[in-house]
Amino acid sequence: MASFAFDGDWHDAHATFYGDMSGGETMQGACAYGDLFKQGYGLETAALSTALFNNGATCGACFELECINDPQWCIPGAGTIKITATNFCPPNYDPPIEYRWCNPPREHFDLSMAMFTKIANYKAGIVPIHYRRVPCSKSGGVKFELKGNPYWITTVFFNVANAGDITDAKIRGGNGGDWIQMTRNWGQLWQTGTNLVGQSLSYMLTSSDGKTLEFDNVAPSNWQFGQTYEANYNF
Repeated sequence: MASFAFDGDWHDAHATFYGDMSGGETMQGACAYGDLFKQGYGLETAALSTALFNNGATCGACFELECINDPQWCIPGAGTIKITATNFCPPNYDPPIEYRWCNPPREHFDLSMAMFTKIANYKAGIVPIHYRRVPCSKSGGVKFELKGNPYWITTVFFNVANAGDITDAKIRGGNGGDWIQMTRNWGQLWQTGTNLVGQSLSYMLTSSDGKTLEFDNVAPSNWQFGQTYEANYNF
C-alpha cells in the first residue's frame, strides 16, 4: 500500500474557479460526499485534475495553495489558502490544447470562487500557483454515512483528519467474526456485500500515511440506512 509524507515541498500547478461568491459545488461529486456544508467542508474545497485525483484515492486530502508569478492578478500579501479535495475536474479535449487545464499530465485545482478570490482577482480566470500536501485539521471524530440496502451496504468516510484520505477499509458486525474487507466503489464510498443489518458496526480504517485505527461499535445495532454516525476520535 502506497503511503506519503508531508515533505513540505512546493509544486507547480494552475488554479481556476467555478460558481459564484455565494456557492459552488455543494452536493455529491466524484468523491461521493454529500452536502459539503452539512459535512463541514463548506467552500474550502477543490476539484482535482486527473493527475492529482488518482482515481478518487486522493478524495479527502488537504492542500495549501498560493498564487505566484503573476503580479497583475495575484493579490499582494494574500498568503495561502487551504482546501480539501472533494471532486474531480475531468479532462476536456474540445478546446485548444493550451486550455485543457484538467487534462493529463497537468496538475490543476478548480476552486470555488470564494476561495479563488482570496488569492487572485476573479477577472484572471486562471493563475499559476504553488501547492503542497498538508495535514487536514478537522473538528470532532471520523464520520460514517451508511447507504445501500441489506445486501449491499456502503459507507462514506468523511471528516478525516491528518492524511484525510482512506486507502483501506474493513468492517465487522457486532455478532463477532473476522474483519470483512471492503472495496472502494468510487471516491470515499466503500462497500460490502455482507448482510450486517441488526448488528452494531465496527470499522478498521487505514489512511494514506499508513496509520490504521479501529472504530469499535461506531454504529449501534439499530443503525439505519441514510444515517451518519460519528466516532469519538480521529486520525
